[in-house]
Parts: sequence; structure tokens; C-alpha cells
Amino acid sequence: MSRSNRGDKIDPREVQIVHAISRTTRACRLFGDDPLSGKNCDHRKGWIEGLIEHFAGQFAIDVLAYSVLSSHHHQMLRSRPDIVQTWDDTEVARRWLMICPKRKDDHGNPLPPSESELNTIRNCPIRLKQIRLRLSDVSWWMRLMNQRVAQRANREDDSSGRFFEDRFKGIPVIDDESVLACAVYVDLNWIRACMAETLELSNHTSAQRRIEAITAETQAPASDPASAPTSASEPADRRGRPLADSFLAPVDLNEATELPGPQPSQCDARCSDKGFLPISAAEYLELLDWSARQSAVGKPGRTPDTLPPILIRLGLSPTVWLELVANFDDLFTTMAGLPEHIDQRRGKQTGRCFHVQKRTRELFAQAA
Repeated sequence: MSRSNRGDKIDPREVQIVHAISRTTRACRLFGDDPLSGKNCDHRKGWIEGLIEHFAGQFAIDVLAYSVLSSHHHQMLRSRPDIVQTWDDTEVARRWLMICPKRKDDHGNPLPPSESELNTIRNCPIRLKQIRLRLSDVSWWMRLMNQRVAQRANREDDSSGRFFEDRFKGIPVIDDESVLACAVYVDLNWIRACMAETLELSNHTSAQRRIEAITAETQAPASDPASAPTSASEPADRRGRPLADSFLAPVDLNEATELPGPQPSQCDARCSDKGFLPISAAEYLELLDWSARQSAVGKPGRTPDTLPPILIRLGLSPTVWLELVANFDDLFTTMAGLPEHIDQRRGKQTGRCFHVQKRTRELFAQAA
């Protein structure tokens, strides 16, 4: 089957959740220990993670989950054009120039733009409109990230040519069941690949960052004399240090207490304070841990006698759930959601329906 047009599924003018995947050329382990070249490139995982953290503070895109492996990386992103609408022209120009700076310091970090640099965007209505759209565009996020990683790796290797095998794969995630399954699938990638045994040892994943943040919030005493003050513009632990997950979107939607609307972030690390699941971060990590132990054959650990309540609320049986989080990429190749929800969607440009895998229909029919 030919690959579907990304513009038929993804529109930066809409709030959408997208599962984005990029793979290195010929599945080479260009982010890890490559047995062909004998070279270890684990440090490049940090490049991706650093760019995710930097972009999260500038783009109007929420980072829901991510994982970086040796030959590919996953990101679960939510476009936020509604957040862009809360920014004035100066803020739009400033953010773009922090993503694509005119000047950098000695360490390669972007320098704050000057008034003349801001004016090159503020005083051009056509360019300003174009950049407003780019700031909520997942395609631009992935394009700039992969381009920078590829260029840096090629300089390091003193080589040229293609680094990633193709354009990134973008799968819209359209309902609550699939949002939860996709987040768990992304966060469990290190365990699935036998690169880690536990969530806290799953380096370069959003799960590890969330665990570090929860641990820091609960362990450090507020009166610790070793505490270092931090900016009030960033979520901090009890010692006043920025939380490890401050750039990630919160997990809990808090639908019962939060007012509807964009919810622009109160900190500089992310664009929005809006969550994405009807559960707390602790409940999400508990479900992650349960799923990891169920899916890892022969791994020690006790299986709870009852399923986590979130599965019951979503009407997902354990059999369906475990196959969803084990084979998410294979089950959803064009769009992720319940088959009946995908069947109701049409391409934004072609008006055509989207293909649903036979096994996906069978799986949810089994759960009905």
C-alpha cells in the first residue's frame, strides 16, 4: 500500500495528538552501540532529548511522551494553535528566533534576539502569519530536529548523505483509549527492546523523567541548607530545583477542577499546563509498571489480582490492552483510534476514508 499524504491527516491549525517516529537509515544503530562500525554513539540520544526539551519551551506543541532508542525515536506530540493565538507578534517572533537563531553564544546556545532581528518578522505580515502556523506544526518540529541531529552526526563522523531512512511517520491519535495506549507504548520502548528492566532505568524516556520528578518532590526536605534557588517560572522540587519533567505536559487533565480553554503554561519550560489523560501521574506510572511486567515474559514481579481501574473505565480487557501496548505501530498504520472512530474520519485534502488493519478490527471486536 502506498504511503498516505501526511497533509491529509495532520493540520497545524487544529489541536491534534500525533505519534511521530523517525528511524535511522538501514536501521543502523546510529544512536547507540553499532556492531558494524564498532562505534558507540549513545551520547546522540542526549542530542534528541536536549532538542525535545528546548523545542518544548519555544513551540506551541505539548510533549506528552517520548523515547529515544539506538536506531529510532518516538515522540507523542500535541499541536496547540490555540496557544499561539494567545501570543502577540513580538512573542511569536521571539520564539521563532530562539528556535532558528541569528546569533549563538560560544557554546552554540541561541542568544536572545535583538529588536532589529524581531522586526524582520514583526514588520512582515506574510512572514509573521507563516511563522505563527509553523509554531504549532508537528512537521516543522520533526523537520528541524532531525535536520540538526543529522547534520551534527555527519560532522562528527566526517561524512555526508542520508542519516534518517525517510521522512518521519506521523500517526494521529484520535480517542482516549488510543491516547493512553500510545503513551504507554512509547514509554515502554526501552523495556520492549530489552534495553532496561524497569521504568526508572529506561534512560531517555518521558517515563524516567516523570519518575525522577515525583521522587524529587517527595524526598527532598524544603529546609535543606543545600537547596539552590530557582526561577519561579519553572516547576520546582522541595529544594527549589527545576523538576526533571518540567518540559513535559502534565498527565492529569483535572477535568473536574480545571476551566476549559488553552491553559497557557505558567512556566517557560512548556507551552501549556493542560494534561492529556483522566488519571494522575502516579496512576499512569502504576499502569506503566503493570503493563511492563505483564508483557515481559519471565520477568520477576507479582501481578496484581485486579486490573488498574483505568482499564475498566475505558472498557478494555487485559488481553486487548496488552496487545495494544505491545504492537501499537503494527495495529495503527495511518491513524490511531477505535475502528468506528477512524471510519468516521475523512482525509482533509482527498476526502477519502482511512485504512484500518484487519487485526485491529478483530481485536476490538473481541473486546466488544
